[in-house]
Amino acid sequence: MLAIFDVEGVLFDAEYLPILAEKVNKEKEIWEITRKGIQGLINWEDGLRTRVHALRGLSYDVCKQVADDLPIMTGAKETCRVLKAAGWKLLAVSGGFTIMTDRLKEELGLDYVYSNELVFKDGKLDDVQIHVTSDKAKSARAKIAEWQENKDDIIVTVDGANDLTLFDICGLGIAFRAQDVVKERANVTIEEKNLANLISIVNKHYKLNLPIQTVAQS
Repeated sequence: MLAIFDVEGVLFDAEYLPILAEKVNKEKEIWEITRKGIQGLINWEDGLRTRVHALRGLSYDVCKQVADDLPIMTGAKETCRVLKAAGWKLLAVSGGFTIMTDRLKEELGLDYVYSNELVFKDGKLDDVQIHVTSDKAKSARAKIAEWQENKDDIIVTVDGANDLTLFDICGLGIAFRAQDVVKERANVTIEEKNLANLISIVNKHYKLNLPIQTVAQS
């Protein structure tokens, strides 16, 4: 069994680059490009490069501090803990960056994370190396093959148009507080800002009895 997650807006309760942009008073510009990319209104890779280039010159320390301060989504830790205890593999596929996903991998016990990488020169943000494109399924397929997971045993939880190809490789697609285009493709929708709701959906779909987690709302 395999659970695949998007990161920003699903495992993190935040979008990284718009917060980083506040440091240079470019949050409106960056958020507008982010929004268009999430909604599929612009080429996602070009939009990512444009956003990073607009933030060139920010120090590594600032970029790292913002990444370290990103809040983990309500219910994410509990959900990952329950799934891991039941023997599931956990995979995240992020259009974000290793500077933020490395911490997430450790704190949530994820088995693997695909993400992009910010490039720094002389301690300053300079560029981005794109490993994860808008075809996120392309990244995930390698691990699915390595772990020999069957499509019916894979669940995907995402929120943006740039995540949609992941629905092609799973048996259960979940839209988490998602764009309308994602809800239209999903099998199930979660509107409450609590990822722990995922467990009851998994139990119902697979006829399991995983423990339901009660999570205090932040």
